[in-house]
This record gives sequence, C-alpha cells and structure tokens, in this order.
Amino acid sequence: MGQAHNSHVSTPTVQPRDPEKIKKILKVTLYLAVATAIEFVLAFTVPRGYLLTSIFVLLTFYKSFYIVGEFMHLAHEVKLLIWAVVAPILFIIWLILAMLIEGNYVLESLKAIFG
Repeated sequence: MGQAHNSHVSTPTVQPRDPEKIKKILKVTLYLAVATAIEFVLAFTVPRGYLLTSIFVLLTFYKSFYIVGEFMHLAHEVKLLIWAVVAPILFIIWLILAMLIEGNYVLESLKAIFG
C-alpha cells in the first residue's frame, strides 16, 4: 500500500505583529472605556430624568457609531456611503421620537376626556 499524499493541506502561518494595528485597537479600546466610565459615573451621580437619559442615548450613539466606523471600516469610506447609512438611522430615530410624543399627546387627551 502506498502513502497518501495530502498536498492540498496547508499549514497555518503566523503573521508578524503589526504595531500600528495594535496601537489602533488600544486607541479604540481607550475611547470606548472612557465613554463607558463617563456613563458609569453619571449613573451614580446625576439624578434620574430627561438630562441623564439624553446623555446616555448620546453616549450610546457615539459608541455605536465609533465601533461601526472603526471595525466595519465605515469611517474610511466616502462620505456619501456614510450618509447612506446614517440618514436612515436618523429618520428611524425621528420616527420613534415622533411616535412617543404623539402617543403621549393621545394619552393626555384621553385622560382629559374620560377622566
């Protein structure tokens, strides 16, 4: 019996360290850690209300857009592509806010009418 030759099997190669990639990952980690630390401090120091909720929403958007921009490389694309992604998100946010405001108006009107 002959030996089987597996010429199609390749051995994995180890890539050398790229200091620029490591530096970029550490920078992204630092930015996200600082934003999370700010959220953590605000959660225990600022009284609950619209201001705190607004700050949390803005920091969440900052972190999510930063993650998408860096890890999905959207920040390095042409500006038109970025707006093609961001504009629908802004319209969805506007829709949610409009529905919440309108729903509150309807609720207050029903309370005024029916007591």
